[in-house]
Amino acid sequence: MKKTWRTSALFAYSLAILAFLYLPLLILTLYSFNTSRINAVWTGFTFNWYISLLHNTRVIEALTNSIIIAAISTFISTVLGTMAALALNRYTYKYKAVINGLLYLPILIPEIVMGLSLLVLFSQTSIPLGKTTLILAHITFCLSFVIITVNARLEGMHKDLEQAASDLYATPWQTFRYITFPLALPGIIAGALIAFTLSIDDFVISFFVAGPNSTTLPLYVYAMVKRGISPEINALSTALMFATISLIIIAQVLQPQHTSTKKGKE
Repeated sequence: MKKTWRTSALFAYSLAILAFLYLPLLILTLYSFNTSRINAVWTGFTFNWYISLLHNTRVIEALTNSIIIAAISTFISTVLGTMAALALNRYTYKYKAVINGLLYLPILIPEIVMGLSLLVLFSQTSIPLGKTTLILAHITFCLSFVIITVNARLEGMHKDLEQAASDLYATPWQTFRYITFPLALPGIIAGALIAFTLSIDDFVISFFVAGPNSTTLPLYVYAMVKRGISPEINALSTALMFATISLIIIAQVLQPQHTSTKKGKE
């Protein structure tokens, strides 16, 4: 294709957008290795801030809370989301479109609205704020992402394999165990990784429903930032960012393509 000023301008614009998005992250990562506590001055390279994080008991406690909450909410939302995706994909029933819309609604609702609504719910039902409310809240907003991911995988599967298993006298459980589940497993794993990433990174909803002794890592970072930004915060944010990016890359690799693999009639 012939290169014109329009393509050059579009390329420059794209580079500017990428720089705007990722340059702050690169600067944050760079200054997490700075020997000086002042972020504006680069004085040398060091790993001391990452080492100090390993000896910070409050950081370890917040990280432990985040991992426990994310693991439990991911497991529950993955199981429930997979069951819901199977029901939505395999069965036709009245008001199916309405139910689909309600399942996707948590993705569209602003986090601050969901966090406030969950706080009111827990307050009205006299559920004390803590790890339990955090887990329930994280399941609420992770469930829809799992359903979408698993349903996309199910849409791309060959229904002929399940029908062939039934023709060979396989029971519904045997068909699910040996055919449906192995084929859907990449979508289930991708949905679980997305749910884990969303849970461990969440701040807004967690801010509303967290209680005493249930501080997560994003909440701890926010509390540290209020006292001033230091290289230790940069190191913690960098570690969290790279962990999140790694999970997202794995999820994208396992994410099924939204293309149908059904064969046409010969």
